[in-house]
Amino acid sequence: MPRISVVVPTYNRSELLARTLRQLTRQTLPRDAFEVIVADDGSSDDTRQVVDSFADRLRIAYHFQDDLGFRAGTARNAGARLASAPLLCFLDTGAIPGDDFLRRHLAEHEEAARPTIVVGYAYGYDPEHPVHALDRMSRMSPEEIVDELGDDPGFRDIRHPHFDACGFDLHRRSLPWNLLFTINCSMAAADFHAVGGFNEDLTGWGGEDLELGYLLHRHGLRFRISRAAWVIESPHGRPEISTLLDTFRDNVERSLRRYPDSAFEVGWALIGMNRPFFTWNDEYRTFALWREKVQDVTVADEIAAARRAAGPDARIVVFGAGAALPPDAGPLVALDFDRAAVAALTRDGHPTTYAIGLRTPLAAGSADLVVITSRLAGLWERWHRDLLAEAHRIGAAVSTEGIG
Repeated sequence: MPRISVVVPTYNRSELLARTLRQLTRQTLPRDAFEVIVADDGSSDDTRQVVDSFADRLRIAYHFQDDLGFRAGTARNAGARLASAPLLCFLDTGAIPGDDFLRRHLAEHEEAARPTIVVGYAYGYDPEHPVHALDRMSRMSPEEIVDELGDDPGFRDIRHPHFDACGFDLHRRSLPWNLLFTINCSMAAADFHAVGGFNEDLTGWGGEDLELGYLLHRHGLRFRISRAAWVIESPHGRPEISTLLDTFRDNVERSLRRYPDSAFEVGWALIGMNRPFFTWNDEYRTFALWREKVQDVTVADEIAAARRAAGPDARIVVFGAGAALPPDAGPLVALDFDRAAVAALTRDGHPTTYAIGLRTPLAAGSADLVVITSRLAGLWERWHRDLLAEAHRIGAAVSTEGIG
């Protein structure tokens, strides 16, 4: 049995795929210690022929699925189901690993004290600004390219400043999982299958790896950055970044619907407004600190005043309802961003949703009045436009009396 299975999703990039497979033939790990599964998302080029040409040099398998649009997560899941090793390594087409790549991934898992996800480094990875100089270095080995460009900030992994900010320890971040990119990562196959693998409802570019990271973190795994298990991203054509961000935003919203969590809500608000993705962790940390600060703040008086002003039959939605409603609350839907508060209201029989109010599952026009309470005061300066936009989408009128 191989020690590690490498799953490579691909679509109409046979030349890039050949580069990746060629470098896998040069691994210092013995050939019988690993296997490669190419998961084809419906290619119409000579991808199958390229895979077959490596049959005498790699322990390799091929899976084909019909072209029904961008379904990289579905392809990876299919590849993972064919894998026989206890460890899974996900590697993108066109990612060129160093000679010690697989040996380093194995070593990281062996050194870890508990079940771990290895987040491998990706030189040259920057979807908006690919390193085109790499095309001129096609005759150099990956190690020679890293020796030549490794200290160039433009060649570093786009995540490098954020790795550096946490001392290359992702668990010093509020969101250790949101820097897991499947260009280069590995984990136990059992852990991958335990959380259900990739969400196959997430189609189009972006987001399926983040949801997987979220689930693995919730499952109790640790995240471990490896600069030694590196790859180089080959430059290649991509759709316009605005198109990629559209599908990314839609996928984050699907994750939010499936797993209501304030982390996804903050992420959606950032990506949905084309704000910088890499501010997500810091934005969420600020929110989490405010949530802790208002943990015991009650706003029953604010809700009661809004009810009196709106009338007994008005349909009210409350952003930041807290853990207790007034006795005369009447028909309303309560939203709060503290799970303990949501649990308390649910026990009391009130319709309750866990949400900040940046993006909610409520239908447009479903309320006569949306009340934004003082429990959101500390978020108001930063997020008031987003909160008001969502409130006006839901309600005919909006009250911010509690904010002041």
